[in-house]
Amino acid sequence: MNTKQRIAALSAIAFAMLGAAGAVHAETYEGVQPLTSSASRGDVQAEAVAATREGNRYSDAAAEGAVAFSSTLDRATVREQAVAAANNPLQSLDRRAFYRDEVPAAYKKPGVSFTRQASLPSAARP
Repeated sequence: MNTKQRIAALSAIAFAMLGAAGAVHAETYEGVQPLTSSASRGDVQAEAVAATREGNRYSDAAAEGAVAFSSTLDRATVREQAVAAANNPLQSLDRRAFYRDEVPAAYKKPGVSFTRQASLPSAARP
């Protein structure tokens, strides 16, 4: 027997064993099982109310709502920084969007404008 024939024979044996193992572990469908509970409807309702008031013990902090904190900056400084960031045309640039994570030099200039003035071509001007 050469190597190819041995591999083919071993593959056939492996598939046969896999099929036999699948037939042994087959399950049967028993239909929908009836609901059996030892708790009364009132007990279940009381447990549900208690669980609701307790909150979700498995949630993370993001689902808990707003968290109070104390800031070291005053309101005017925060507003000033927010206005400066909103007026910065380069603020939303992400360096990962460019080739080799390098922002081109044209975008780094402070006077860059991302809008163009609409105008007619020079030949069409009166």
